[in-house]
Amino acid sequence: MNQPIKVSNHPFRFLLYLEWILLVVSASAVLIPSHFQRFNNQSTELTILSLLVFGLMGLRLPTKNKFIKVIYTIIEIILIIFISFYNTKPSGRFFPFLYLVLVIRSCFIFQIQGRLFITSLSLILFIFSISQRKPPRPPIQISPALQERLLFYNFVVALLFGLALVFVLMLMNTILSERESREKLAIANQKLRQYALQIENQATLEERNRIAREIHDSLGHSLTALNLQLETALKLWQSNPEKAQTFLARAKELGSKALQDVRQSVSTMRSHPLQEQSLEQGIANLAESMQRTTGISPILKINLSHSISSEMTNPIYRIIQESFTNICKYAEATEVKLELRTTDTDLYLIVEDNGKGFDLRQNTTGFGQQSMRDRTLALGGKFNINSTPGSGCQIRVEIPLPRYS
Repeated sequence: MNQPIKVSNHPFRFLLYLEWILLVVSASAVLIPSHFQRFNNQSTELTILSLLVFGLMGLRLPTKNKFIKVIYTIIEIILIIFISFYNTKPSGRFFPFLYLVLVIRSCFIFQIQGRLFITSLSLILFIFSISQRKPPRPPIQISPALQERLLFYNFVVALLFGLALVFVLMLMNTILSERESREKLAIANQKLRQYALQIENQATLEERNRIAREIHDSLGHSLTALNLQLETALKLWQSNPEKAQTFLARAKELGSKALQDVRQSVSTMRSHPLQEQSLEQGIANLAESMQRTTGISPILKINLSHSISSEMTNPIYRIIQESFTNICKYAEATEVKLELRTTDTDLYLIVEDNGKGFDLRQNTTGFGQQSMRDRTLALGGKFNINSTPGSGCQIRVEIPLPRYS
C-alpha cells in the first residue's frame, strides 16, 4: 500500500477493532484497585495518557518512508516500555496485549524481516519485564519451593506469550499474503480483460480488412467489368445491336456474380455460421451450394466417432467454407474431395481438388489462407497446404481433441 493506513482505508477493519479492545482492556487493568499497594493517581494518569497516545498512533500507520516507519516504531516501543515498567501493579499483566498490537501494526509497516525483528524484540522485552517486576510491599517471606514455582510460572507465561506472538505473526502473514494474492489476481484479471478487449478489437479489425479485401477483389472486380460491359453495349447499341446484346448478356452474368459475392460476404459476417445445425449438416449445405454455383459435387467422407464441442465446430466449418470458396474462385477444378474424421486423440480434415494449383512461394500472404491457419493454430492444431501449378491443391488440418479425465 503506497498511502498511509488510516481508519478510512484500513484493509482489515476487524484488526483495528481488536486493537481498540485490547487497549480498553489494558486501560481497565490500570483502574483495578491493588491489594498490595495504594492507588497512585499520578501513576494511573500517566499510564492512561500513554495508552491514549499509543492508541491514537494506530489511527495512522506509515507505509512509505523507511525512516518515518522506524521512528514511529521506536516511539511505540518507548511507550510500551514506559507503561510496562512505570506501572508496578499486578494488574499490569494485561499490558502484554500492547506487544500483540505492536506486532500487528508492524506487519502492516514492515516486510517479513522487520516483522520477525519486532516480534523477537517484543518477546525479549516481555521476558525482561516479568523478570524485573518488583515484589509487593510490605515484602512477604517466600520459601525456596515457592520461588521455584514462581520461576517456573514465569517461564510458562513467557513460553505461552512467545507462542501467542508467533501465532499472531503467522496469522498476519497469512492474511496479508492472501490479500496481496487477491490484489494481484484482480490486477491480472483487469489486464486480462484489457488484453481480451484488445484482441477482440484486433480480430474485428482483421475481419473488417478481410471483408474489405474480399469485396475489393471479388465484388469490385465484378462491378468494374460490369461497368465496362455496359459502356461498350451503350456505344454499340445504335451501330451493332446484336453485339451490344452479347455485352449486355455478359453484364447480366457479372451482375449475378456480384450479387453472389455480396451474399457470401454477408454470410461470412454471421456470428453463428451453423445456425443450430450439426457440423455434418453444415458441410452438406456447403457442398450443395458449391454444386449450384460450379456444378461440382464434392465427395464427402465424414466419420466423427467422437463428439466435438462448438468451440471446435465453428472454426472447422469456417476452414471448410474458406477452402470451398477458394476452390470456386480460383481452382477451376472438376473434382473436390473432403475427408473429416476423428480418432481417440485428434481430428483430421483433408480438402483436395484437381484444379490448376498455384506456387506456394508466390502465394503465401493470402488472407483466406492465413485465416484458416490462424483458426487451426488457435485450437492448438497443425495446418499444412500442398500445391504446385497444374497439380491441384491439398489442405491438411490436424487438431488435438480435448482430454477429459
